[in-house]
Amino acid sequence: MSSSDIFISETIGTAVLILLGGGVCAAVTFKRSKAFNAGWVAIAFGWGFAVLTGAYIAAKSGAHLNPAVTIGVAIKGGIEWNQVPVYIAGEMLGAMIGAVLVWVTYMGQFQAHLSDPEVLADHTGEEGLVDQSAAPKAGPVLGIFSTGPEIRNAAQNLLTEIIATSVLVLSILTLGLSDNGKGVGVIGTLLVALVVTGIGLSLGGPTGYAINPVRDLGPRIVHALLPLRNKGGSDWGYAWIPVVGPLIGGALAGGIYQVAFA
Repeated sequence: MSSSDIFISETIGTAVLILLGGGVCAAVTFKRSKAFNAGWVAIAFGWGFAVLTGAYIAAKSGAHLNPAVTIGVAIKGGIEWNQVPVYIAGEMLGAMIGAVLVWVTYMGQFQAHLSDPEVLADHTGEEGLVDQSAAPKAGPVLGIFSTGPEIRNAAQNLLTEIIATSVLVLSILTLGLSDNGKGVGVIGTLLVALVVTGIGLSLGGPTGYAINPVRDLGPRIVHALLPLRNKGGSDWGYAWIPVVGPLIGGALAGGIYQVAFA
């Protein structure tokens, strides 16, 4: 498989993943959405279906959609290490495109939400505009784009992401993600989507379960760049955890696979 095939497949698949995953977060967040307040179960299943759809679309490249998966597969020996940057570049670009598409889809809702005095009061402590010079760590729409912890403890948050990502990647490797980018097959892809849903329901509560560096970093960059009045901060102080944690988790899963199953 050529590098261009890998790059295009991963870009499109990851864009769809983030469009649908970020889309369910937006749908649950915005008052002017028919899914407003649908809750965590809707988010967990929405992200599971997002993985399912993106993975079917990107089947040609093995549908990694996630640098943690790419690292785990490379450690297993499923791809050459010189292909890893191509996978990750496609995944990163796709994540940013998907985040932009969420904004485009919900443009009216973003505008209404960020001009709602009640929403702004929740993030400033009083009615009025968000002070961009002293913006809160997490702005009022950041959760649509990226993750954040319920209890801010770097060690705990990092460990949570490592554990959750290890479960994801080890499940993919043991399902038989094959060499040469052939992927897990139709049934395997469905099972991976169910695993992602299960991780969201079981392990997603503490941090919002990034379990994918580009799922968090790409949309966080888009949040920082979008011309959204009163959007607040992008919480860059936390941003390293959903990148480093999943990368460690993916590598750990690859190592466990080599020791226990290879």
